[in-house]
Amino acid sequence: MAGRGEKNSLKKFGMNFKSTMNVAFGGKKSKDGEASSENTKTMIDKVQSAYPGAMTSVTLASTIKTILAKNGFSEDKTLVATSLCCDEVNRELEQALTMIYGDNFSMGGLAGFAFGGVTSFGAMSHHIPEGGSCLVMYGPHVGVDLEGNVGKVNRRGRGGSGACCGSANAAAAYVKDVRGGKREEQANPEDILDAQQTWVGAQLIPYGERLETADDADVELPLALYDAQNELMTRIVSAGCGEVAGEGLICLLGGIQINTESSAAEYFLPKRFEILNNKGESVADLLSELMA
Repeated sequence: MAGRGEKNSLKKFGMNFKSTMNVAFGGKKSKDGEASSENTKTMIDKVQSAYPGAMTSVTLASTIKTILAKNGFSEDKTLVATSLCCDEVNRELEQALTMIYGDNFSMGGLAGFAFGGVTSFGAMSHHIPEGGSCLVMYGPHVGVDLEGNVGKVNRRGRGGSGACCGSANAAAAYVKDVRGGKREEQANPEDILDAQQTWVGAQLIPYGERLETADDADVELPLALYDAQNELMTRIVSAGCGEVAGEGLICLLGGIQINTESSAAEYFLPKRFEILNNKGESVADLLSELMA
């Protein structure tokens, strides 16, 4: 049971723990929890219509391997770093890449933000095999359930579907309340107890009007979060790129993970695929080749 000090600490946050849980997971769940050919098609059709250009994890990993091999990235000298949400549904692409390049270095936290910051990037840089380079994959995630609902996913053993990404949904509700005058915008947290969730909400605040005016806020939410995370990752790499030794390169793969029911393929919508040198200078923009 939480002590009085912990309860008082929670009250300081713009999104306290209980309200976060209620917003993220307290809504009505989908009734359809069993996959069939019909509802799986509904789910995949929604993925493709909501996020045109999204690729399955296996296809994406194979294509990345081919493109990077042509650009000097060898399988035995490339270190994968990921900044993805800690949600268990986010591992498929990560695993596909580590099957090619070996174990990954994790920089991410809630909603996919790189909470490890420049220190984690610097540490990762010193783990790169000698004479090698790194592949940094980052971005938020969103679920699409068997009924075609964006922002929900059918989880193993749960029946029906529930929020995905829960952290993103709670942050969006916080932003909506701030803009509607229902709560005050909170300062950066002084306590680590729920600091990540508070930070996710703060980073989404500048995108509040964009979410309000979107045709579908659930579809737009991960796109807005990606822009916030891409800005952060750009800053991190700019500050830490000099830690990559020798002629080592930095490949940035940014985009949106799209989670589906467990019997179907996961998807990823690439938004950035670029190689930088250890001075932070762009060497090659490979996004069009990846998406071809």
